[in-house]
Amino acid sequence: MRKVTAGLFSSIDGVVGAPNEWQPGFDDEMGAALSRMAEEQDAVLMGRVTFTEFAGYWPTSTDEPFASWINGVQKYVASTTLDSVDNWENSTLIKGSVADYISELRSRDGGTIGTAGSPSLVRSLIEYGLLDELTLMISPVVAGGGRGRLFPDDAALTKFELISAEPTSSGAVIATYRPER
Repeated sequence: MRKVTAGLFSSIDGVVGAPNEWQPGFDDEMGAALSRMAEEQDAVLMGRVTFTEFAGYWPTSTDEPFASWINGVQKYVASTTLDSVDNWENSTLIKGSVADYISELRSRDGGTIGTAGSPSLVRSLIEYGLLDELTLMISPVVAGGGRGRLFPDDAALTKFELISAEPTSSGAVIATYRPER
């Protein structure tokens, strides 16, 4: 069975949306962690917002090595509003139940299935019991209200086991968790 993982930038108050607006820095340790995650992945899950933003930039980007990787990897897009994802090579629109599709995808041969951004999709994967690991790169900043958090105030109690935690040179912590099942 393939593993499904997620990696997100987070503030200490749980904000994960638009890290470009609040993240104070990106250090070498974060870059190494992201590279390790990408090396394991041969498929990426995205929600509509992330797909639309990425598809508007990465297909023509020369920002290596990520551009080559994201353009070449198989992408699966969870959206009920997009009609097509044909504008970006190696992209497949998930039709029908996302949980059923990802469950079937996990049963196929292959490497790790990762996510790119898409905090609402990550939240759904956790709720469906389909996420195997969650890595948060927690920056030492309070991003404040009015920003997208990984979990809403009324989220159900969900327990996680800490797998690893690594402080970085910028004061961030890279923490990897496994949902308890």
